[in-house]
Amino acid sequence: MVSANREMAVYCFDTLVAHYNSEEAPPPAFDEGQHPLFVTWKKMVNGGEPCLRGCIGTLEAQCLINGFRDYALTSALKDRRFPPIQPKELPSLECTVSVLTDYETANNYLDWEIGKHGLIIEFIDPNNNIRRSATYLPEVAAHEGWTKVEAIDSLMRKAGYSGHIFESLRNSIQLTRYQSTIFTMTYSDYALYVEATRGAAPASIIGG
Repeated sequence: MVSANREMAVYCFDTLVAHYNSEEAPPPAFDEGQHPLFVTWKKMVNGGEPCLRGCIGTLEAQCLINGFRDYALTSALKDRRFPPIQPKELPSLECTVSVLTDYETANNYLDWEIGKHGLIIEFIDPNNNIRRSATYLPEVAAHEGWTKVEAIDSLMRKAGYSGHIFESLRNSIQLTRYQSTIFTMTYSDYALYVEATRGAAPASIIGG
């Protein structure tokens, strides 16, 4: 099984830095494989807990190299919840790469474990008959301190449902659970990695 690793996070930083410098990113140092994946960018603000700046990925298996290249940029620049990440923000960024595995159909909306499983829900909006869906990565519910019901209700809101949430609607949910491996790297660790492996001064990474 392929696990998220340092080289994947390095490649995401390489891709974003290369975009800002209008260059090609160096070739990645990991194997091509086919897996679902996500790229999450967070920003350190005044030494506090990192704030989300973008998180986008795919639930469908695809080439890891192409996937991390594409979603490193999409999550940084095109997450509609946030303004695009600017080059001046690079030194305060951290990148988390996620490789998703072990998709399973759950028996019901409570058939999963907080901190272990990511969630994909699908349900029919009773107000307009629209099929809605959304996902949370495995770390989200634990990080937010939610119960299972709170996580499900939040995920229904994320899917765009704005009506009353009642038990029979929760019971209508089709839930797929999955697991993931993750690796998180700060920009400062990335700069040290580049300096140690490529002989580049950190200042040159963001165009001097």
